Amino acid sequence: MRKIIAVFMFTLILIPTIATAERLHPKRWYQERWCAKYFDSGKVAVSDQYDCLSKKYVIEFDYADMWYESIGESLQYALQTGRKAGIVLIMEKESDMKYWIKLKKNIEHYRLPIDIWNTSP
Repeated sequence: MRKIIAVFMFTLILIPTIATAERLHPKRWYQERWCAKYFDSGKVAVSDQYDCLSKKYVIEFDYADMWYESIGESLQYALQTGRKAGIVLIMEKESDMKYWIKLKKNIEHYRLPIDIWNTSP
């Protein structure tokens, strides 16, 4: 029984480490730099929900392979705050361009009121 618990605990510790190992930086790293650069008066991580808030925008940051989640989240945050929805797609490698294209096509096709930017590699 102790071996099973030990294996279970090891797995719980190992899985998050493996999942984040492929990322160059944590999401917060991108949020702080991007928001400070583009929104001097913006605040970073104002709440646990949205990532960057300025006078005009509420911005959602997501890694490129999570592009589809950023659409719904950004629209919900815009509704909550009364600000314009924005997405910054975190692109850490050249192959992430395919996700940028998917995000852009979906926003254009459905005429979504979302402005988008990226962190080009």
